[in-house]
Amino acid sequence: MPDPTSSPATAAPLRDLLAESAAVVRAVLGGRSMTDAIAEVPAPVRAGTQALSFHAMRRLGEARALRRILAPRTPPEPLAEALLLVSLTLLLPEATPSAPSTSSAPVYAPYTVVDQAVQAAAGMPRVEPLKGLVNGLLRSFLRDRDTLLPQLARQIEARWNHPQWWVDKLRSAYPEHWESILAGANIPSPLTLRVNRRRATRQQVLDAFHAAGIGARPVADMGILLDQPRPVQRLPGFDDGWWSVQDAGAQLAAPLLGVSDGMRVLDACAAPGGKTAHLLELADIDLLALDADAGRLQRVGDNLRRLGLDTPRVALRAADAADPGAWWDGKPFDAVLADVPCTASGIVRRHPDIRWLRRADDVARTVKLQARIVDALWRTVAPGGRLLYVTCSVFPDEGERQAAAFAARHADARRLEAPGQLLPVASGATDTTQHDGFFYALFAKAS
Repeated sequence: MPDPTSSPATAAPLRDLLAESAAVVRAVLGGRSMTDAIAEVPAPVRAGTQALSFHAMRRLGEARALRRILAPRTPPEPLAEALLLVSLTLLLPEATPSAPSTSSAPVYAPYTVVDQAVQAAAGMPRVEPLKGLVNGLLRSFLRDRDTLLPQLARQIEARWNHPQWWVDKLRSAYPEHWESILAGANIPSPLTLRVNRRRATRQQVLDAFHAAGIGARPVADMGILLDQPRPVQRLPGFDDGWWSVQDAGAQLAAPLLGVSDGMRVLDACAAPGGKTAHLLELADIDLLALDADAGRLQRVGDNLRRLGLDTPRVALRAADAADPGAWWDGKPFDAVLADVPCTASGIVRRHPDIRWLRRADDVARTVKLQARIVDALWRTVAPGGRLLYVTCSVFPDEGERQAAAFAARHADARRLEAPGQLLPVASGATDTTQHDGFFYALFAKAS
């Protein structure tokens, strides 16, 4: 019989995972990315901490509301607050309106959660003086659970596990779909791959997966959807560059540009390089990949080497796409991919911390930055060339409104057919065919 205090993902005691996850949640509430915080977790407990932290992010709205009901005054130590929040998410019912499926969540007996949370508090010097408070609040929740839970339905943040401003924005923009978008954000995302047609066929990859006992099926043009997420380095073909990890919605980008052999192409804001690689798989082109973050640009190079795409015709440069004078040689591009910075509101199922990191006024800031970038990039497009505007956002300010404003500013821009807004809606608790949220607008420059 398995140890009920151990993580299902590792042999680590729950108390250790609670302590590490509390530090991660504290970091997110302080404005840090969950990805960065988890990267600092010791390797032996990282997998279990990641599973618990993702679960906590998806149920954080409920946990925060409960903590305020149980203790109207915020605990004096932020780490104690975070430990309470993580622990409460483990004591919540399995499903809510915004979380129709939480099958990947860790499952522990309530008494185990309380006991291990107190042990975690005792082992954290800044929290140890408050272990009695942790114990008392968690036991109060278990004792009064039936009267406390109905109160959550009346609080927007708790009901939908998103900030109220986010819920209000989606409800205004998509009166028929907002609930499905919010529910979809709490369904763990599937693992989707894109086959590198220069190294393998899709059937070859599928055959290798099936031979290894890995359930997978084809999606989109060159995509593969795995039945269950797995560590990618252990999948057949990783070292051989047979495929890349890329959401089905993101796989639409490169084909929309219509690249062909001999073209001069710019991939602005290129990191981590999925779309860069896809462009190089489609045609023999001269490609410049830009990114303002030199560290992230290094990942682009690493991905291209694994895929066998790092040829002399590819150049990587760390530079600000909005400042062509710093990197452009004046020779126009036949095609430009402008996957611009955004709120990332369309990929919250993969990065559930995003909803808690963003603020309402972030949208206006990103809109200004996007406009500055695409206006600068438009100058680099050759007559008759194309620019593809892309965001991984579901907010119209960063999508259709931005595209319409761009067209209004540039008389020489003709809008071509493109998917527009892709919404990551949930169609069922077991649905794994959904794509993330993206916006696509394609423009041709007058000859």
